[in-house]
Amino acid sequence: MEKIRDIMTDEVECCTLLDNIFEVAVKMKELNVGAIPIVDKEKIVGMITDRDIVIRGVAEKHPGSTKVEDIMSKELISVSPDASSREAAKLMADHQIRRLPVVENEKLIGIVSLGDFAIRELTDDQAKEALSEISEQNYNDVQH
Repeated sequence: MEKIRDIMTDEVECCTLLDNIFEVAVKMKELNVGAIPIVDKEKIVGMITDRDIVIRGVAEKHPGSTKVEDIMSKELISVSPDASSREAAKLMADHQIRRLPVVENEKLIGIVSLGDFAIRELTDDQAKEALSEISEQNYNDVQH
């Protein structure tokens, strides 16, 4: 079974606590990504998604100059680079997340997403199970 370090993306673009939500949104657009980790001296302190910008930012009438700290997710679920792909998929399914920061000694060293599992064409159905559980939960959230 593969380790997360073998399938993670290790060149992760980040923002810092000095950035505002407009700057994060522009970076997301430039990179064509839906999530950006927020770091403070290489230590991950939060994650901000396109959904956070819409729900916690725009929908709550925060201007683009709002600090990322005000709308980012601070309760992070992360994984060690030595964790197995099965452990990571379970974390993603259990916590309903599509992207998982990879942290070693409190330093962000990569990120793994459901897409990374799919690209690697794992022989087991871990990513499919995680995606199925996450998508089912999100679908049910929309219906209620």
